[in-house]
Amino acid sequence: MRTTELPDAELLCAELLRQLKARMPRDAAMIGIVTGGAWLAERLHRELRIADPLGVLDISFYRDDFDQKGLHHQVKPSQIPFDVQGRHIVLVDDVLYTGRTVRAAMNELFDYGRPSKIELAVLVDRGGRQLPIAAQYVGGTVSVPEESILVLDRSEGRDSGALTLRLSDQRRPRRAVP
Repeated sequence: MRTTELPDAELLCAELLRQLKARMPRDAAMIGIVTGGAWLAERLHRELRIADPLGVLDISFYRDDFDQKGLHHQVKPSQIPFDVQGRHIVLVDDVLYTGRTVRAAMNELFDYGRPSKIELAVLVDRGGRQLPIAAQYVGGTVSVPEESILVLDRSEGRDSGALTLRLSDQRRPRRAVP
């Protein structure tokens, strides 16, 4: 794998937070996509002091490649602790690539009700869209080799919650967020 300089995930998070503070409606609710999007949404939700509780989507059953990848043993139900019907929703994910994860998230979200509006916030847009999906809030863009997977990690322990980006040749297993 070729070495690619990756941006500082904490700086991208700060930029994303700046954009959300400037343009996100105060009555919007936030939902993070498991795993990296949920981690990022936890941080943003706390910093923005959003009144409604944070929602979490595990889109495993909604993926269009479910029949190829199968079910991960750690899949847990999505948790949306507010009424989605008629709400302005900010959907949060870590990396926007093909658009298929976001499409799956919207499919699941509509099972909970019909939001008035859905906006997308992502830490990184790496291009390579296969579907007409665009983010309204983007921490930054990065170009990485097509065969590489851009992974968001969150530290545990003393610096708990610190975000970093790395390249991998395989996906991180999806972990449910409690």
